[in-house]
Amino acid sequence: VQKMPVDVFPDLNKPTVTLMTEVGGMAPEEVEQLVSAPVESSMNGMPGVSRVRSVSGVGLSIVYVEFDWGSDIYRNRQQVSERLNLVREQLPEGVVPQLGPISSIMGEILLIALPADPTQVSPMQVREYADWVMRPRLLTIPGIAQVIPIGGEVRQFRVEIKPSQLQALGVEREQLEAALKDFGANTSGGFLESQGREYLIRQLGRTSRIEDLRNLVVTVTNGQAILLKQVADVVLAPAIKRGDAGYNGRPAVILSVQKQPAADSVQLTREVERALDELRKGLPPGVEPPQFLFKQASFIENSVTNVEEALRDGAILVAVILFLFLLNVRTTLISLAAIPLSLLVTALVFRYFGLSINTMTLGGLAIAIGELVDDAVVDVENIFRRLRENRAAGNPRSVFQYGGVGFQIA
Repeated sequence: VQKMPVDVFPDLNKPTVTLMTEVGGMAPEEVEQLVSAPVESSMNGMPGVSRVRSVSGVGLSIVYVEFDWGSDIYRNRQQVSERLNLVREQLPEGVVPQLGPISSIMGEILLIALPADPTQVSPMQVREYADWVMRPRLLTIPGIAQVIPIGGEVRQFRVEIKPSQLQALGVEREQLEAALKDFGANTSGGFLESQGREYLIRQLGRTSRIEDLRNLVVTVTNGQAILLKQVADVVLAPAIKRGDAGYNGRPAVILSVQKQPAADSVQLTREVERALDELRKGLPPGVEPPQFLFKQASFIENSVTNVEEALRDGAILVAVILFLFLLNVRTTLISLAAIPLSLLVTALVFRYFGLSINTMTLGGLAIAIGELVDDAVVDVENIFRRLRENRAAGNPRSVFQYGGVGFQIA
């Protein structure tokens, strides 16, 4: 019983594979016609698929593929991946659907706020810490499906083109785009054989410095290199935000932690808390310790505790009623033994079928306490009554013989 997973509800959703497709700049109507409809139609007809539905928004398409109960989610994802290879030719150029993580309808178990002092650290630095330190650390915990940062500012290089400079220097916009695509990448030149050895030829161009981007060669005119800074302003700027996050009236980054369907929410929460305690030692200046905004484990523990109290109170009431009706301690204890024995057998059944302890199962057990002791009360009371009649008889028979007959008749 102590090793069984504890959750607030059982797994209520069918095995579902989520497909997410980003198509920046498209309206919901275009997303529906060009992305959602082809992907949705290609998923219909697969073995085991019970329903396919989609949601189309501004620049985003989400398709949910539901399979029959009991199907293997990993096999389902393999089937969906194979179908995606066939539908990619029908999608606009550069649009690639992605498989979402394995999660459940009750998958969001934590909301963690990362507050910061705006006078000491910028929202961009807080978001970078959440993206590159906290998120990878939490994803290493077995059972965590996804960690989604919300809020802050995402760092990006912004190139603001000067049309007048492009025209004056004779630079085409296509040349500028081609130069930007090749920025920050290493290229290979094959190898060179010399003295029985092979030497790799590489062109090292990987960099993340904004100065290197400003000095990027866009094109060469009359033997003169034209740099990017001559035709555009290159600055560090946050990406355009849709929504934001805060904590107690101050800027913050919030991380949404989602679990896999079969994971233990309470145990996962404890492991996340230990990971956050380790990260507290290396927080950047101005970033305050993480705070929990939502913790599903607290709700689970409170719910299970309430049901356990109902089980306890019900067992006490049954014991009192049994004693008042039977007026015998031994028969009362024998009848009450049906409650723990039935619960233990139920736990074995849960363990065999891979079920979890949750409020619905415990609530059903609390309601069924009366039924649990019903048969025990009838049988034990019948045996007790016949043994008492045997003792009152003039020529009593053997206790084992008479008790056995009474039990058999009952």
